[in-house]
Amino acid sequence: MELRKNASIETRMKVARDPNTPVETLVQLSRDNSWWVRYYVAENPNTPVEVLVLLSQDEDEKIRRAVAGNPNAPIDTLVRLSRDEIRSVCRQVAGNPSTPVDVLVQLSQDEEARRQVAQNPNTPVETLVQLSQDEDWWVRYYVAENPNTPVDILVRLSQDEDEEVRAWVAENPKWSDPKNQEKIKDAKYLIELGLL
Repeated sequence: MELRKNASIETRMKVARDPNTPVETLVQLSRDNSWWVRYYVAENPNTPVEVLVLLSQDEDEKIRRAVAGNPNAPIDTLVRLSRDEIRSVCRQVAGNPSTPVDVLVQLSQDEEARRQVAQNPNTPVETLVQLSQDEDWWVRYYVAENPNTPVDILVRLSQDEDEEVRAWVAENPKWSDPKNQEKIKDAKYLIELGLL
């Protein structure tokens, strides 16, 4: 699919965001003057890795942020973007399911990225345990939502001071799983005894 040289920005944006756009067209659009077009190319799941690497070095933070959120971004690019001076880029890396575990652990210490780390399905259990005690209720909320949060932590969060955190525990699939009911009962008892 060859774009006309005088295609409107709306057309270029639509083509850049379409996951069925041919790779050659995405390569062409990755050099577009409009940041909007480059942004949609950076988000597109069909964009080649080589183009994502180039776009990850774009001067415009919005383009780097889009690459940081693309699950097809290469690991070394995500590692580099996790140290970007613009914190919103780092937050996108923290939320990317392809981000390596060691980077997630590092970003869990970042004031602005902790919420995304708590949501990431690849965040290690030890980090979720640490984040479950965070003073920011949003962080605890996302830990309660995370499908990898251990049952004993869900039990503790079920007694959280914040109503939204408690409510979200009930939405976690582990909470209603019949095979976890004995663990939940045991953990509640340990909490009553002050041992958990």
